[in-house]
Amino acid sequence: MQGKKLYVGNLDYSVTKEALSELFSEFGEVVEVTIIEGKGFGFVEMKEPAEAESAMSDLNGKDFKGRSLKVDEARPKRDNQRNFRR
Repeated sequence: MQGKKLYVGNLDYSVTKEALSELFSEFGEVVEVTIIEGKGFGFVEMKEPAEAESAMSDLNGKDFKGRSLKVDEARPKRDNQRNFRR
């Protein structure tokens, strides 16, 4: 694993940044937590890649607030601009 940022999917809509940070802090220092409101997913950035990898392997598929988490390495943000032919 190269990065330190993780995608966290299948979140219950009531999950807070604090709850997600507490869950991931068991694996190391959490740098930033972002939850995408009303979408059921978010991102957690860990301080070290090894911490992110450990969190990913242990938390992927784990039940959290009644839902099975989907944890994976975050992909770079896509450019939403489309190239139109003229």
